[in-house]
Amino acid sequence: MSSEREAAKAAFLTANGYGEARRQLMSGDASTRIYERLHLADGTSRIFMDQPPRAETPPCPPDATREERIALGFNAAYRLASGRVDAFVACARYLKSLGLSAPEVEAFDAGQGLAVLEDLGDDLYAEHIASRGDEAELYDAAIDALTVLHAARPPEVLNFEGVSWPLLSYDDLALVSAADLFTQWLPKLRPAFAPDAATLAEWEALWKPIRARAETSAEVFCHRDYHAENLIWLPDREGPARVGLIDFQDAVRANRMWDLSMLLHDARRDVSPEREAAALERYFAAHPGLDREQLLADYHALGALNVARIIGIFARLVVRDGKPKYEGFLPRLWRYLDSCLADPSMVGMKVWFDRHVPVEARA
Repeated sequence: MSSEREAAKAAFLTANGYGEARRQLMSGDASTRIYERLHLADGTSRIFMDQPPRAETPPCPPDATREERIALGFNAAYRLASGRVDAFVACARYLKSLGLSAPEVEAFDAGQGLAVLEDLGDDLYAEHIASRGDEAELYDAAIDALTVLHAARPPEVLNFEGVSWPLLSYDDLALVSAADLFTQWLPKLRPAFAPDAATLAEWEALWKPIRARAETSAEVFCHRDYHAENLIWLPDREGPARVGLIDFQDAVRANRMWDLSMLLHDARRDVSPEREAAALERYFAAHPGLDREQLLADYHALGALNVARIIGIFARLVVRDGKPKYEGFLPRLWRYLDSCLADPSMVGMKVWFDRHVPVEARA
């Protein structure tokens, strides 16, 4: 970290009353953000978020054309927030307005990419379940939080106390960018998978109607990264508020099945078929007016796209970024993908995988 950046961070903390806090660096994730825990004199703590403003390609302007988004880079094409602090602040305040447990934002400077947040603790779902084994209660609460989130019709622009951020839709280009991570990066990790132009054309033809359905049904606030390492257990709160939400700055409007896929096709921990079925049943019971058959088809189709996307991302992390641990998650993802492709509506996609992705590439 440059001395200039460190000076800016220290000045921000001092200006907002945190200059005397003891700073503790926290373990990083796969992003360009840096987190620290601030230990205050009164014994409480806060989270200090550092997202350097120019560390990533720019986000998507709301009125950008398809060609302009592609020219701007992956974040604009895929409609990622580029880590922008104003995106985090606007999404956090929207979630809190629904009674959900996003961190309170106590201070921020969007231009500098800095924020001080409420500390929701370290009791991540993944770690809590691993140590205590009470998976059912936590997953039920996570489904209930999604039920609250999906009951509201989100605005196209999130506006809170001078902070404004567009809630764009998970549209065709974003979904193309997601699915094509698989064909772009898996061959670099698994050379046995070497798709030619005809194979890629068939891939595009199979996904096109799925993307069209997803775009036309993009109607709910989608966290986009809703899984056990982004959910914090808060047992002292009540109902859906027991689910602490983090890492939601890339939120979009999307088909309601996307976040269910993120939760139940969790790349970092096994979600059993029994737990998956119970969670889906709880969700459908809370939404009796929905077309269950269509949503299950959406769940498996978008689940397949989502899992293929994550396989591509993890291949990129291994090959480009030198992070070999992500290769260890791939067998689990292939199991999820096989489950999604077993849906009768996905027979064409299953045939494509069986024909073009050799067994030795599926490991």
